[in-house]
Amino acid sequence: MTGSGHYLRESLQILASIQEVDIFLSRAAAEIIKQYGFQAQLDAMGHRIFQDKTASSVPVEFFYKGQYHTLVIAPVTSNTIAKMAYGFSDSLVSNLYAQAGKTLVPSIVFACDTAPELESEAPKDNVVKVYPRKIDLDNVKKLAQFEATEVVASIAELQAAVERSLQNR
Repeated sequence: MTGSGHYLRESLQILASIQEVDIFLSRAAAEIIKQYGFQAQLDAMGHRIFQDKTASSVPVEFFYKGQYHTLVIAPVTSNTIAKMAYGFSDSLVSNLYAQAGKTLVPSIVFACDTAPELESEAPKDNVVKVYPRKIDLDNVKKLAQFEATEVVASIAELQAAVERSLQNR
C-alpha cells in the first residue's frame, strides 16, 4: 500500500477478505491509514505487516524464496506510479514491484490517477474532486505496458483481478 486515500477503505475491504496475505506499507501508507482511522481495522485482519523502515527494503527477499504468486499494490499514488514506470526502486513499494518483475511474479496495480477528473475520499469522510495531471495519466499508461503488470482503474476491476489471481495460483 502507498499513501493514497483514494479507495483506501474499499481496498482494505478486499484485503480483509483474503487469507494469508503479507501487507507492505510505505511510510506514507502507515501515516495515511492512521489519518483515515483504519489502523484498528488493519491490525484486526491478523496479516503480517511490514513497514518501509530499512534502506535496502529487506522484505523483498521473500520474492527470491518463491513465497508469492502475485503482488497487489492498491491503492497507488501518482508518485509511486511514476517511480515504477521509470524503473526506480528507491522505496519499499517500488522495490517490491521491481523484484516481483525480476522474479516473474505478476503484479496488479490499482492506480489512483486514471481519468482527467475523479472523486476521492479525503480524511474524515470528505469527498473531494481531483484533477490528475497529464503526466500522471501518461505514467499510468506507460506502466500498463509493462510485462506481467495489470493496471486496474476501479474497485470492481481490482476485485476481479485479485479473484482471478487467487483462482490461478
